Amino acid sequence: MNQTIAPLTSEHADYGVEEIRANQRKLERRDLWVWGNAMIVILSLTALVMALSVSFYFEGAKTLFGWKVSLAVRALVTMVVFFTGYMVYQHLRLRAIQRQLSERQIEAEVFRRLAMFDPLTGLYNRRFAEQRLRAEIARSERRGLSMLVVLVDLNDFKTINDTHGHLAGDMVLKEFAKCLSSSTRGSDLAVRWGGDEFLLVLLDCDTTQLQLVLKRLEGFRVEVNGHVETVTFSVGAKSYEPGDSFESVIAGADRDLYRNKTNGKAAKSELAVVPV
Repeated sequence: MNQTIAPLTSEHADYGVEEIRANQRKLERRDLWVWGNAMIVILSLTALVMALSVSFYFEGAKTLFGWKVSLAVRALVTMVVFFTGYMVYQHLRLRAIQRQLSERQIEAEVFRRLAMFDPLTGLYNRRFAEQRLRAEIARSERRGLSMLVVLVDLNDFKTINDTHGHLAGDMVLKEFAKCLSSSTRGSDLAVRWGGDEFLLVLLDCDTTQLQLVLKRLEGFRVEVNGHVETVTFSVGAKSYEPGDSFESVIAGADRDLYRNKTNGKAAKSELAVVPV
């Protein structure tokens, strides 16, 4: 079973920014180490040139490669210092560019995740789910694979909001999202479809296997402000059949949900929630 909600968790929704910044700091430290060693080499070479020059001088040599020793030493030192300064300047400029690129990468990652995930529950959002479901339908059509689309709707959710407040309602949604995610496989898709309605895309799954998934959602209770609330949910499912479109699959699951909700076929669950 998939033990995580999604790549984005609602408790620590930093959208991967800390990981990107940690990698940036690691890159900067490594870059600094390389440049530091380069400067040590340059300074060592400078010292060696000066030592050789002094040696030539004390041995009575007045020229070095046709240059006066004193002039050659000053020229070499000037060139090394200039080159070292140029390297430092380029290094600082490169680090500034790296920071700008990293910030843009962070912004791009945040926008990407916002486009894919629901910020409250951490589940995939409806926009991404629609794209993914269309792709899975096309894949099932080509390969003849089975797929089950399930709509899950919390019953009387408005009562929880009215009685205990929206913070309690948000907590119920978060915990129910965790249950959905932990009750499905990593290859499946758990989605907050909208409001108190969720969607599951179960790949290579039929209606008999759906009962196993629903069984995992049962047996929880909600405790809010010292009160235990029973949460029930209604389910509507539609198996993919050759020729089905995205619209027909969703419409079929929605009709089944409405029928079960009308007939009172609600699955009872008790969801454990930290009091708010």
